[in-house]
Amino acid sequence: MKKLFLCLFFFGMLLASCGTSKKIVYFQDVEVNRPESMEAVRDISVQPKDQISILVSSKDPQLAALFNLPRVQYRAGAGALLSGSYSGEVSGYTLDEQGAIDFPVLGRLVVAGMTRSGIAGMIKRRLTEEHLVNDPVVTVEFMNLYFSVLGEVKSPGKYDITKDRISLLEALSMAGDLTIYGKRDAIYVIREENGERVTYRVDIRSREFFRSPVYNLKQNDVVYVQPNKVRAGQSTINENSVKSVSLWISIGSFISSLGVLLFK
Repeated sequence: MKKLFLCLFFFGMLLASCGTSKKIVYFQDVEVNRPESMEAVRDISVQPKDQISILVSSKDPQLAALFNLPRVQYRAGAGALLSGSYSGEVSGYTLDEQGAIDFPVLGRLVVAGMTRSGIAGMIKRRLTEEHLVNDPVVTVEFMNLYFSVLGEVKSPGKYDITKDRISLLEALSMAGDLTIYGKRDAIYVIREENGERVTYRVDIRSREFFRSPVYNLKQNDVVYVQPNKVRAGQSTINENSVKSVSLWISIGSFISSLGVLLFK
């Protein structure tokens, strides 16, 4: 009887551990070494109220300086053109409500919905076609684009977007990955665009995650990782409560020991 009890006990523990692994393992249904087609991904496009820096370079620095904001020019290494009292901050262009900026010489440019490379290409083309700069090199950088990660991750916070695209996986990595208390099947992405707010739910355990409309993030997205029942329970009890995890472990050990003694 004692051996039977021990076998049942360890079998129960094994089943519990298997169930736990299914809750925390990522990409459980991914087929290894089998290529899958990927949908075309658009780079991040700027929207009204976004800020960007634009730098125009040329073989003729004085000519290029006509098209650069002073502080942006300083950031690119042309500090000799500025006064010594410069604070080192970077200035740029803020898109207005219509998604436009006021660019030197060229005037009002509507850039909302365009990518970094698209903006750079348009300005370069205008400068060349209007014979303003013969050999322009235009560099566009994001300035205030970010996403936020909240909930059960190791380092929640706000993170800057510095490149043309960023996936939800990269975002979670930047936040230190999910803690053991984070629900892999309850990752929410809150997105606001075109005057609407949409909340998406993602299950990172499934390969369907790669097909989610929020697999690639956009500026101002908020990622929230929901806590599991253990973490939720811990938030409502103290260390002395009968619901404490450590207490239940102690009770389980006591029952196991008592069973061994009874069925000797």
